[in-house]
Amino acid sequence: MVDDISPCEPDRHCRAAGKGPTMRLANIRVDGRTRAARADGDTLVVLEDELTDLLRRPGWQDLALTSNGARVPVAGASFAPLVTTPDKIICAGLNYKAHIAETGRPTPEHPFFFSKFPAALIGAHDELRLPTVSEQTDWEVELTVVIGEPVRDVDESGARAAIAGYTIMNDVTVRDWQHHGPTWLAGKTFEATTPLGPYLVTPDEFPPGEIDLELTCSVNGERMQKSRTSDLLFGVPVLISYMSRVLTLLPGDVIATGTPSGIGGRMTPPRFLEPGDVLTTAIPGIGELQNVCR
Repeated sequence: MVDDISPCEPDRHCRAAGKGPTMRLANIRVDGRTRAARADGDTLVVLEDELTDLLRRPGWQDLALTSNGARVPVAGASFAPLVTTPDKIICAGLNYKAHIAETGRPTPEHPFFFSKFPAALIGAHDELRLPTVSEQTDWEVELTVVIGEPVRDVDESGARAAIAGYTIMNDVTVRDWQHHGPTWLAGKTFEATTPLGPYLVTPDEFPPGEIDLELTCSVNGERMQKSRTSDLLFGVPVLISYMSRVLTLLPGDVIATGTPSGIGGRMTPPRFLEPGDVLTTAIPGIGELQNVCR
């Protein structure tokens, strides 16, 4: 497995056309601690803070860009969840047009959200713990946003300015528990089921405007989901703006933007994750998650 680190040359920071320096940040386990790290070629430069704490510091971008520490080879790094103590994990549901069609549900008039708790999160290569109470654990690749500054009651322009960067989540879902009642929480936040990472890629690495990226999910090398974020019903700035009307979004908060079509529960016959399966979740330009199910 090769993570998509960066098109930069080693020891250089990328610059998108007409924009400032861009960064790829990770959260890695070093000497018994979780520390933020900046990707630099095939190495990771270890920073002082854990990434969640770094994002809460004023001027975190400059700190992340200029700080230097020990170097860890990417190939040998132990990736922790990208953020470990977010104040909020907010997930959009029914937000890809093709996915809405496969579920047979009506198209939402407004963004629809549910939540997760931090104990659900695992790192990019950690084992995924299948629940013992169900045999219906399903996959959901998602483009995910991390907030970089406090934001409340903003329009879409203000929402864009609040984005620290983009990452990847697999919103692994226990389908039968998801539908035990009218809300989805129970099926969405089983402990150690939700890989998040491997990198936080700052917005300047992407063209201006609504982001358009390919996202895929595979099980044991077999492609299950493939789509583009251009199929989103509500785009990233709309989701952030909508939630900012409800509550203050804080640095380190996670917003997952929904999954495309191809979930196992809608296959004929349905397919679900089993022990030993390798779940691979990827967005070119951001990276790849690869998690073995146990």
